Amino acid sequence: MDAFDYFIVVLVYADIAKTFHVSTTEVAFLTTATLFMRPVGALLFGLWADRVGRRIPLIVDVLFYSTVGFLCAFAPNFTVLIVLRLLYGIGMGGEWGLGAALAMEKIPAARRGFFSGVLQAGYSMGYLLATVASLLVIDWLGLSWRWLFGLSIVPALISLIIRSRVKESEVWEAAQDRMRVNHTRIRDVLLNPAVVRRFVYLVILMTAFNWMSHGTQDVYPTFLQAHHSGGAGLSSETAKLIAVIYNVGAIIGGLLFGGLSERFGRRYTIVFCALLGLPIVPLFAFSHTAAMLCLGSFLMQVAVQGAWGAIPAHLTEMSPDAIRGFYPGVTYQLGNLLAAFNLPIQEHLAATHSYPFALTATIVPVLVAVAVLTFFGRDATGVRFGTDETVYSTAR
Repeated sequence: MDAFDYFIVVLVYADIAKTFHVSTTEVAFLTTATLFMRPVGALLFGLWADRVGRRIPLIVDVLFYSTVGFLCAFAPNFTVLIVLRLLYGIGMGGEWGLGAALAMEKIPAARRGFFSGVLQAGYSMGYLLATVASLLVIDWLGLSWRWLFGLSIVPALISLIIRSRVKESEVWEAAQDRMRVNHTRIRDVLLNPAVVRRFVYLVILMTAFNWMSHGTQDVYPTFLQAHHSGGAGLSSETAKLIAVIYNVGAIIGGLLFGGLSERFGRRYTIVFCALLGLPIVPLFAFSHTAAMLCLGSFLMQVAVQGAWGAIPAHLTEMSPDAIRGFYPGVTYQLGNLLAAFNLPIQEHLAATHSYPFALTATIVPVLVAVAVLTFFGRDATGVRFGTDETVYSTAR
């Protein structure tokens, strides 16, 4: 759902530029605005969720950012649209951490890897649905980009109905009882030196991860359609069909490698996927035909989202029980913040060099960084939540 709203902008920012008479580089800062505010949402909603439980903050969060996303359809000018995307970023920032914590706390440890892949595949499904919606609304019906933002209220209502039926996390309830007995405060856990050190490490890791995902996704639809700077020069419809196919690859990658991370561990699975992406870069960035670009992007998303498939489980397993609403979401979203300038940088490199150069120069270093950072990090695969293992730190 949040990916649906986010990638609407990615798919139509050239159309938005025409409507408001601004450059595509300026419109690219709409994604930067969203990413910039996501840590704020993760902080606010995460701390709230650690104090009162996961359910209510999640429901409020969904209502908030769905309403803001819907209002983007009525933005009278570019400034208002930026403000709305800033507000939307707060809501989107709260979504991932709370959703991951609630899901991973309810799933048996032995199945956590597979369902981590399922959860992360929802992000790719949102991108896929946004692409299909863009095809239908803009390419086939010839309507304005504003109609896409109007559609964002539909999945929000569906999600709200589902979440209203989900019970509170038993792990959170048990953690609250233990903290009361031991007279432990959230502040005590947050300031634990081991927890602080791991927090810094995870922020750095998630910065590399977000550069990896946004670097392979955000500018790619524009690259496929561009007739300048080495763009592929494909039609809008063909480019969006390719986007649908590579998101299918992303879903496959998340499910496959999320499940395999249960057997081989989160670390080794992530390292393998990141290294797997390196030989795919030439096919992904330098192909000249629609078929080869489709194949390259499909394989790239299998690798990239395969690495991401282990992340919901990995971050929640690395989080103490008392701050699992705050910890995964804030580390993830701070990484997003530090990767927020990915799209403007890629657009600048494309304008000064070429799109293939922009893709290669940003993707290759982060694939290596993800592999190295993960390899030298820690692993808590299969750790039991709600036990002494996860009171302060889950490192082995």
